Amino acid sequence: MKYRLAPRVALPLIAALAGCATHAPAANRSSTGTANSPTANATSQNNGRSRPASGGAESRAGQSAPAGVDGRDAAGFARWVAGFVRRAQAQGVSDATLNSAFADVEFLPHVIELDHRQPEFNRAIWDYLDTAVSPTRIVHGRDKLATYRNTANRVAARYGVPGAVIVAIWGIESNYGANFGNYETIDALATLGYDGRRESFAENQLYAALKILAAGDISRSEMRGSWAGAMGNTQFLPTSFLAYAVDADGDGRRDIWGSIPDTMASTANYLAENGWRTGQPWGREAVLPAGFDYAQVGGETRKSTAAWRAQGVQAIDARGLPDFDSAAIIAPAGASGPAFMVGPNFRVILRYNNATSYALAVGLLSDRIVGAPGVRQSWPRAEKSLSRDQVRTLQRDLNILGYGSGAPDGIVGPNTRKAVRAFQGAHGMIADGFPTQSLLHKVRAAVGG
Repeated sequence: MKYRLAPRVALPLIAALAGCATHAPAANRSSTGTANSPTANATSQNNGRSRPASGGAESRAGQSAPAGVDGRDAAGFARWVAGFVRRAQAQGVSDATLNSAFADVEFLPHVIELDHRQPEFNRAIWDYLDTAVSPTRIVHGRDKLATYRNTANRVAARYGVPGAVIVAIWGIESNYGANFGNYETIDALATLGYDGRRESFAENQLYAALKILAAGDISRSEMRGSWAGAMGNTQFLPTSFLAYAVDADGDGRRDIWGSIPDTMASTANYLAENGWRTGQPWGREAVLPAGFDYAQVGGETRKSTAAWRAQGVQAIDARGLPDFDSAAIIAPAGASGPAFMVGPNFRVILRYNNATSYALAVGLLSDRIVGAPGVRQSWPRAEKSLSRDQVRTLQRDLNILGYGSGAPDGIVGPNTRKAVRAFQGAHGMIADGFPTQSLLHKVRAAVGG
């Protein structure tokens, strides 16, 4: 079932837009800058590739705004688009391209809602992996790799990236093309630009999207993806598309929506250009010795495999540990969960999406697609995740006790983990830096809460 996000806010053509007022709407005009990854950590929300009928009334002077769209938003959005159009014209973007992009642009309130929404709970990594590396996704990944084996082999030969890794990214980003989003990219990015919280990011991506349209790679109506602007089978942002997309099937277009050769080659090119090391695995599950210093965990401390072995790190199975010259140890669930030795290619996957859970999912799914075993050690599934409010409470209390965790923001980052380790060490616990409900209760008790 197709889901229409908002009634249409149809705007005048470019000539009329250029004459509109350009005052910014009364909104927060701060920006977050551009994202580093092609996906910007975006999640596709919708299926389908055809443009749904809008049925919305036009919002012009003297007319009512469509139902569900505040009139101030409609007018403010029109002014923001007019200002952007003028800036784009000054940078040499043709009127033909601008008219194609913005003559029928839509304001999408739901995009703003999604951009401002924060989940109440921090999702446990095992819950994420249960979905990202599910049995169904493994089976489908094997089927996709078999179906496109020749294409994957050609891409691997050219870029040095195994087909299983490319297929794993495809599977996690869009469920193998089943769900790469039904948000028209121009509409989503223009809405984000108007909202102002991510104006710099949105403008940069919009300029890139206009270049894609001008090059004829995709039509405006078929340029679809997630609410945050990531597009196609493997969810490239427009700037990443310009930098890394490849026309592998020779039809003169770079098509990451409908062409699997283009999708695979573009994804492999991204990884290769960001430092993929041919012939190296992403990493492997490992066993840490008793008394291991968890201050070394998390990716900042890097040593050779030989140096980690000297500390007692061992392989989990007969495959042994990969021979890395620069490897890190990660233990996403602390001492009570699995540990992994990860190498340079893991860091390259992080360039695609800078989340440890994501990179681990890509690595594990790619392994399972080619028949390697899954994670052997158990996850601490009995542990309930902390809500963001609980993390803020933990951070506040750690600060009160003198374990500086930084400003309470509800996000478990390096400072929070360091503070947790310090508290654990001072109270006779394994100092793994992993916050749990039981830890929260101990910290609360320590401050008399």
